[in-house]
Amino acid sequence: MHDIIQALEAKRDAARQGGGAARIEAQHRKGRLTARERIEVLLDPGSFVEWDMFVEHRCVDFGMAERRVPGDGVVTGYGTINGRLMFVFSQDFTVFGGSLSESHAEKICKVMDHAAKMGAPVIGLNDSGGARIQEGVASLGGYAEVFQRNVLASGVIPQISLIMGPCAGGAVYSPAMTDFIFMVKNSSYMYVTGPEVVKTVTHEEVTHEELGGAMTHSTRSGVCDRAFENDLEALLMLRRFMSYLPASNREPPPYRPTPDPGLRAEPSLDTLVPDNPNRPYDMKEVILKTCDDAEFFELQSDYAGNIVIGFARMEGHPVGIVANQPMVLAGCLDIASSIKAARFVRFCDCFNIPILTFVDVPGFMPGTAQEYGGIIKHGAKLLYAYAEATVPKVTVITRKAYGGAYDVMSSKHLRGDVNVAWPSAEIAVMGAKGAVEILYRKDAGDPQRLAAHAEAYGDAFSNPFVAARRGFIDDIVMPHDTRPQVCRALSMLRGKELENPWKKHGNMPL
Repeated sequence: MHDIIQALEAKRDAARQGGGAARIEAQHRKGRLTARERIEVLLDPGSFVEWDMFVEHRCVDFGMAERRVPGDGVVTGYGTINGRLMFVFSQDFTVFGGSLSESHAEKICKVMDHAAKMGAPVIGLNDSGGARIQEGVASLGGYAEVFQRNVLASGVIPQISLIMGPCAGGAVYSPAMTDFIFMVKNSSYMYVTGPEVVKTVTHEEVTHEELGGAMTHSTRSGVCDRAFENDLEALLMLRRFMSYLPASNREPPPYRPTPDPGLRAEPSLDTLVPDNPNRPYDMKEVILKTCDDAEFFELQSDYAGNIVIGFARMEGHPVGIVANQPMVLAGCLDIASSIKAARFVRFCDCFNIPILTFVDVPGFMPGTAQEYGGIIKHGAKLLYAYAEATVPKVTVITRKAYGGAYDVMSSKHLRGDVNVAWPSAEIAVMGAKGAVEILYRKDAGDPQRLAAHAEAYGDAFSNPFVAARRGFIDDIVMPHDTRPQVCRALSMLRGKELENPWKKHGNMPL
């Protein structure tokens, strides 16, 4: 027995050492934590229970029989964040560059299977050079097994990917199917093919960072939801982020008490919207002054800035925020913003998170680039997402709500539960200038008559009263009363029950 205990401790020590002191030091020199250090920061102290510490690869080719490390390059198990159960896997770059083998994949699949059975989130800390070449198709099969579980768990439990090093080739598709992807600046990157292959095939010269770094994916591609400065900030912010998410699709989002009263008025909102309808204002100010404790966890803040998405709380209960941003492209909906918001709305609907929408949208972005890029189908994604959603939906129209974009932004016609407008709201097919140019073409050469027509059109439609008369909005509220109105609405809707017709699944315009 003594010999067995000694062997056990030796195996444990070897697993904890990963690829050895030299490789751990190399990881630290790059400003990166090791796989186990990351788990220690992410989870509550002492809560982590590790599985499969003794698993080793089964490859015997290319001299691999003599190169075995307990754990095989990934640390897996479960623990808690703020007392809530989480399953986690953390790839260890010090062991074979974190490359995925058949055994490595089996360890990841095991925690994913248990997460689905237990109804708890699964968090992947990715730091891997890709498939282990020595194992050939076995490693590719391992990736496919992980992909299949990503798909089956989608909409059942939250899946989060934190990219903390390389993530290349087939490795990128598992994070792509998770709900949110976070990255670390100047440390992590994602791409399907690396700079060397790009240079060979297309003759483009590009660095790892330019091709797939955190800034590239958070500003240009939209693949990344947030980019953080270093490993420590990323892990601590991920802890905060998880506080907004329920454990599964069968549970409500986690409640957190707040000293911020639901009936708090905010007088400064009364003067936020400029008298000139063409002047912008910052919609984030509306969000911060409406939500609990001025806390807003924004996602994709540097991508498609004409729409704002993220999580906040109202009277302690998490809500998903979607808001047009007049500061960027006048708040128009375009391809990127439609896709960005549609995926977020669908996530909230999957996980019982009410959706609060702030509307100031002059329409869809015109132009050949948008039309050739498929704005019709991409804009319809957002429409589809809102129409399909059965969670509580509260909408506040602050200023412009024009044309089809009015319909799309959680209108009453798409089963919006409570829709209110500020007195500054303009709900119409289009702005007065464009409308009279169509209605009064015969007066095109008379600027004075056109101006008179525009004023008359504005008096008739540049207000919320027409929509209110038809019941398309439920009330016209003063801006300072926005938080109390929203809190009351969400409280009333907490027991909402609504089901869509049975179907295998819909066919959204992808």
